[in-house]
Amino acid sequence: MKPGRAVASFDSTTGLLRGLSHYLAGSDAPLLGQLPGALEPVMSALMSGVNRMPRGMADRVYALSGISEAIPQRRLSEVSSDALAEWIAEHYPKRQYPVIFLGSSNGAAVHLAAALDAPWLPQTVLLPVRRSGVDRDAPRAEMAAGREAGRQLLDANPHLGLHHMHDPNQDRLMITGMSYFRVKWLRLPDAYRRFIRERLAPGGVVVSVECGLQWPVTEVAARHHFQFGALGGATEDEYHHGGPRVADLLRRYGAVRRRWAPPPWDAYQPEAEWGFEESWLADLEGVVPEPLRRVRFDHPERMSPVVAEVYRAWYEQNGIPTERLLFDCFLLVEPWWTVRTGSIPFWLAFNSENSLSAAHSYLDRTGVPDEIRLMLFSHGTESIGLAPIDSWEKLSARARKVGALVGVDRKAFPRDFAVFARAHRELARTRHLYPIPAPMPWERAEDVMRRHVDHTFSVEP
Repeated sequence: MKPGRAVASFDSTTGLLRGLSHYLAGSDAPLLGQLPGALEPVMSALMSGVNRMPRGMADRVYALSGISEAIPQRRLSEVSSDALAEWIAEHYPKRQYPVIFLGSSNGAAVHLAAALDAPWLPQTVLLPVRRSGVDRDAPRAEMAAGREAGRQLLDANPHLGLHHMHDPNQDRLMITGMSYFRVKWLRLPDAYRRFIRERLAPGGVVVSVECGLQWPVTEVAARHHFQFGALGGATEDEYHHGGPRVADLLRRYGAVRRRWAPPPWDAYQPEAEWGFEESWLADLEGVVPEPLRRVRFDHPERMSPVVAEVYRAWYEQNGIPTERLLFDCFLLVEPWWTVRTGSIPFWLAFNSENSLSAAHSYLDRTGVPDEIRLMLFSHGTESIGLAPIDSWEKLSARARKVGALVGVDRKAFPRDFAVFARAHRELARTRHLYPIPAPMPWERAEDVMRRHVDHTFSVEP
């Protein structure tokens, strides 16, 4: 099976990978880097049409768009972790780089990589697996349905760990017809070793991006864990024990139950989407020039304010004004236009109240800029903890001069399927563009980051 066919295009890792690789190749990434930019007006019109459909029909279209990418279970043994790693490495232009990032998926880390002219090799990818006949609100049945599929995948790939993630809150539409198999390399892939040996410039630096977020899981088999729930609006306790918000969600979606009954969890493991698996660090010995830099943090958004300050220093050094702030969200990350518009990026992991609070806290600490723009991810579900559209508008309205939601249909959110085309188009129309400055040296970026070291974020050694 071709690796590009196995990996979900709607996932955070894939979107971030494409955005960064396009930037390093000297271009933007329309349509999340999946299709030629010439098709953007057509796709925008088509997706806007989906927005206008009756809710039930629009939900089915959204779900089918994801399910169409899912792998049939009978073909899981054809998935090759070596081929997946090769496919990732081949995204980047064939030249040498002063810095190479590897590790956790993180939008702020991708912005940091762009500023340093550096690629990023992810540890985690999402393999969507087709399945049917399972109630999305029955996590025990979901875990059982993934047992054999997981065995087939792991038997063929001894260096992968499987995190079967099931989230009937935020992924409610997508999981109607597929399972989320997030896989992490437990050993450094050979393709990554070659990439470091061949592409790292003399005297270059390798940076390990390590998110320490963990989540309760149930062990299914060796290297196979079932994770119920995920980072976002609902809490771990709500996923496992219910509560008023869970009961309300299930009622609104016509479910017969009023709480979920997941299997008992027996351990904490790196969170499926964002968490870092440390086992491959030992493989870096002898491959990475000493010392390996380790950027460590306890939550995906901890990097965002730090990277924003790196960009502020980078712009100031190059005479670019620092009064534009761009909040981007989940996979809606466009490194090229972020830099071309002279925007300081602040990446939000999701569209939840927690992410909204992180954005306000940053403005409270640093002061309000002249311009605030916001790209807002739509996941199609009125999920627990979703921040309503008027709250996001109030965030952008804090700007002293210009505040705007970029490409967002406020009436359709969070079912705004056209945002995946419109956000790029509208960001590209921002006035007053700037030339892309020379890459920031790692030493300068490291100096800025070290000023922000605390118990939640560190740079080692």
